[in-house]
Amino acid sequence: MRMKSLITFALGVCFLAFMPMARAVEACDLPEGLQRQIAVRYSGATLVKLSDLSDDDRGFFQKDHGDNCPGLVKADFYGDGKPTLALVLIAKSGEKKKANLVLAHDTGGHWETRIVDTADGAPAPVVWSQPPGEYRDVYGKKEIRATRPVIVFTGYESWSILYAWTGSKVTKIWLRD
Repeated sequence: MRMKSLITFALGVCFLAFMPMARAVEACDLPEGLQRQIAVRYSGATLVKLSDLSDDDRGFFQKDHGDNCPGLVKADFYGDGKPTLALVLIAKSGEKKKANLVLAHDTGGHWETRIVDTADGAPAPVVWSQPPGEYRDVYGKKEIRATRPVIVFTGYESWSILYAWTGSKVTKIWLRD
């Protein structure tokens, strides 16, 4: 009986020790059908994970977003109640890394994907969502009144771009340049 208690305790300690790593991996898991489609359509590209970020960028991201995946966010971007995932995929192109911001929209069992923007992949950019609202660009010249959640694509300490669905197209403004 004592041995059984000791084994149970040891397994519990191991589970607790590895639980944060499991959560981080799960945070970056894609739905199975989308994962297959991304592997084929964007061959060789990988989703940005916490481990891809520099220590400073990881700290910035975790301060505001905890252990969420820096390369994946779910939002009702199109306002149709169907899942939309914004992904940051890093692909190596020769000696350079390129980051693609991809929107994946579940249209009822089929994922439609499209590249919305491209940026330098080093250092790795991140993505998150913000609620509907009024957003003004860094220059004070353009404003978006978003009625749906928006997507923010950011290269820390460098640039930040907000994307919103207007009902007919994706529009963007620079929040930081």
